[in-house]
Order: sequence, then structure tokens, then C-alpha cells
Amino acid sequence: MTALIFAALWFTVAIVASFRVHAPTGWALVLTGIPMVGMVTWQSGPLVGLVTLAFCLFLLRTPLRAVRRRAQRAVQ
Repeated sequence: MTALIFAALWFTVAIVASFRVHAPTGWALVLTGIPMVGMVTWQSGPLVGLVTLAFCLFLLRTPLRAVRRRAQRAVQ
């Protein structure tokens, strides 16, 4: 149950951060989001963990796009 409360707080911070400077806070949210998804999956099961992962990826699509662009540049 504490993992779901932590996830709700994380989502609230992510939404607020998206209205401000997104890049630095986005990376901080990515680094804290990875253990959060693991904790939610551990405590609430794989289905809730997958739903949490989907929400995280939806909220953090901009930092993930930047990673994809950098990877594509490195390959070329």
C-alpha cells in the first residue's frame, strides 16, 4: 500500500514538473521512477506494476525521446 501512495505522490510531482523546467526534473523523475515501479510491482503484483510502468512512460515521454535520439546519433 505504501508503494501506491509513493506512486501517487510521484505522479503528482511529475505533472507539476512538466509545467516547469522539464529536462532536469525529468531525469530526476526517471531515476526515482525505476525503483518506484519495482516497489509497486513487488507489493501489488505484476498487473498493477505494468499499469504503473505505462503511466510512467506516458508522463516521461520527453526524456525517453531524448535518449532515443542520442542512441540513434551514436549508431550513425
